[in-house]
Amino acid sequence: MTGKHLIAVCLAMAAMGGCAAAPPAPVAAAPAQAAAQKPESLPVTPVPVPEVVIVQSPPQVPAPSPAQPSVALPQVNEDEQQALALLADLQRYAVDPGEDLKREMVAAHGALARTRSDANRIRVAMLLTLPLAGPPDDARALSLLEPVVAKSGNSSPLKQIASVLYAQIVERSRSVREEQRRTAAAQEKLDALRAVERSLLLERSRNAGGGSAGGGGGTGR
Repeated sequence: MTGKHLIAVCLAMAAMGGCAAAPPAPVAAAPAQAAAQKPESLPVTPVPVPEVVIVQSPPQVPAPSPAQPSVALPQVNEDEQQALALLADLQRYAVDPGEDLKREMVAAHGALARTRSDANRIRVAMLLTLPLAGPPDDARALSLLEPVVAKSGNSSPLKQIASVLYAQIVERSRSVREEQRRTAAAQEKLDALRAVERSLLLERSRNAGGGSAGGGGGTGR
C-alpha cells in the first residue's frame, strides 16, 4: 500500500470516527418546551340563542264532497190537514160524554151554516150518527155526505173519509131496517097467535054456554 493510499484511508477512518463520536441531538427537548409554553386562553363571547318560534300548520280543511241532491219533503196540503183533524175529532167523539157531544153538535152546525165545506159536512154527519149527541138522523147524514162522495177525480183524503162513513151509515141503516122488518114480522106472528087464542076462547065459551042452556031446558020438562 502506498503512502497516499494510507493517508486516504486514515482520513476516511478519522472522518467516520468523528461522526460516530458526535453526541446525538436532544430530540425530546422540543416537545418539552412546547408543552411548557401554553398559549393564552382567548376570551369567550356568549352567542345569543335564537328564539324558537313554533309555526302551526293551518287546519286541514276536507275537500268539499260532491253536492248531494236535496230531498224535498212532501208538503201536507189543506185537504190532508182537514182529514187529520177529522180523524182526531172522531177519536175524541168516541170518549166524550153526552154533554160535550151536544156542544160539539151545536158548534158543528154553526160552522156548516157559515161554510158548507166538505170537512164541515163530514163532521156534522159523524155527529148525527152518535146517539149521545142527539137523536140519530141517518137520512140527513147521508144527504150531507153524498156531494162529497159523488165528487169526480182522484180520491182525496176527505173523500175517502166520507166514503167510509157513508158506507157505514148505509150498512147500519140496512141493518136497522132488517131488524125492524124482523121485529115487525115477529109481532105479526104474535098478533096472529093471540087472535087465534082469542078465537078459540070465544068458541069454547060459546060451546060451553050452548051446552048449559040445552041441559037446563031438558030438566024443566
